[in-house]
Amino acid sequence: MSSENLAGRTIAGYRLLERVGEGGTAEVYRAEHPERGPCAFKVLRQRLRGDPTAVKRFLREAGYGSRVRHPGVVRTYDYGEADGLYYLALEWADGNSLADYVHHAGPLAPAQAVRLVRQLADALSAAHQAGIIHRDLKPENIIYDPATERVKLLDFGIARDAELPAEERLTRTGFFVGTLKYVAPEALSGELVDGRADIFSLATITYWLLTGTHPFTGRTPRELFQQLLTGTPVPLNRAAPRLAFPPALETAILKGLARDPANRQPTVTEFAVELEAALAAKPATKGGGLLGAIKRIVGGSNDPTQ
Repeated sequence: MSSENLAGRTIAGYRLLERVGEGGTAEVYRAEHPERGPCAFKVLRQRLRGDPTAVKRFLREAGYGSRVRHPGVVRTYDYGEADGLYYLALEWADGNSLADYVHHAGPLAPAQAVRLVRQLADALSAAHQAGIIHRDLKPENIIYDPATERVKLLDFGIARDAELPAEERLTRTGFFVGTLKYVAPEALSGELVDGRADIFSLATITYWLLTGTHPFTGRTPRELFQQLLTGTPVPLNRAAPRLAFPPALETAILKGLARDPANRQPTVTEFAVELEAALAAKPATKGGGLLGAIKRIVGGSNDPTQ
């Protein structure tokens, strides 16, 4: 059965122009508001409107997002119920997902990657200060505009209130939430996590931005799950044969990927600060002397000053 198309309707003052995306729980429309201008308008899917848990999760995302005010977070304008529909109106952010950009552009130079990570860390810090832990950081949940080199964080669908009592959680103990490639090991049991879980995810994103690969190489969900619980990440300088990074940069990223949250940086801001400091270190090189220089020229530069 095809999904409904609400394009052309006006809901809660928002004129829905066209459907631009859909996921498992919601459909997204480009919309126009007389005062706010272009907006993104999310509507809970028809089959979920009678599910109290799905409705609560959807409205929870809206409520959490509205608590975070920062230029690096897609702004929540409005949410609620209208005409029997549950909706969420958001700032319209130019650009596409960071995942799409890197898939086309390839790994980023360290300086560019660290600039983007610093922006994300600032946005996450604002969320953490508002008592919100994102829990689903991944490149698909980040909007990137190449024209401005700015990123914006979105999708608080499985975020958690840091002050929320355990009995009010919408997940059950023993079940993790998030995306396995980016989820922190401590989240795999379904236990409550703190902001250091977002550090692990941000470190994984950083690793991927630099290398195009992930620090854990499990080929199946079961294998990856086990590696996250008991394994160690592939060192950054062994991730891609033709790429080399300052040792201090590798150290900072691997610290963010520590299995024990107590061994990570204490905040997302300190993670970003360590990355920035690492760029001042002398870049590592693979191969030395004239032969090494020729190889680097032929193979392309990965100079962090670029």
